[in-house]
Amino acid sequence: MGIEKTRHFIYLALLSAMAIVLSIAESVYIGPVFYMVRLGLANIIALITIKIMGVREMIVVNVMRVVISTLMRGMIFSSTFWISLGGVVLSSIALILMDKLKSSLMFTSIICSIMHSVGQVIVVCLFYMQSGVAVILPYLLLGSIPMGVLTGLTAQLVLSRIRPLKKNKI
Repeated sequence: MGIEKTRHFIYLALLSAMAIVLSIAESVYIGPVFYMVRLGLANIIALITIKIMGVREMIVVNVMRVVISTLMRGMIFSSTFWISLGGVVLSSIALILMDKLKSSLMFTSIICSIMHSVGQVIVVCLFYMQSGVAVILPYLLLGSIPMGVLTGLTAQLVLSRIRPLKKNKI
């Protein structure tokens, strides 16, 4: 393995570890900010990863975050796992599309935050076969916007202090 491949792997492992720690810390220690809206701290790492490493690596970080954090909390393949995975999948798709469209990081963060909430509500509706759960979606969307702004600002701050790992980015 060449030095660049090793460096790439190390950065991927570090970003994954940061996402996992932030996900666990937020679910165990911080909890919802208001109602059922969470900060989405691990989403900061997804935003940073796609900008400095690329799409494939962002997908790896997001999948590892969901799988390992739910595994460490003893909730692997529980409803929590599937709800989290639904949010991550939809927000990752939105992140990829926004990256392809060269959207601003702030707008991308807000859209991803909204899509995360939508993905979670879709999974809850399917998991529990209760479409009435969708009535909480407007409240989640209202909370998603300020959380998207917060994660976007944080990601911008971090990205302004680090150099990109892939060519022709940032």
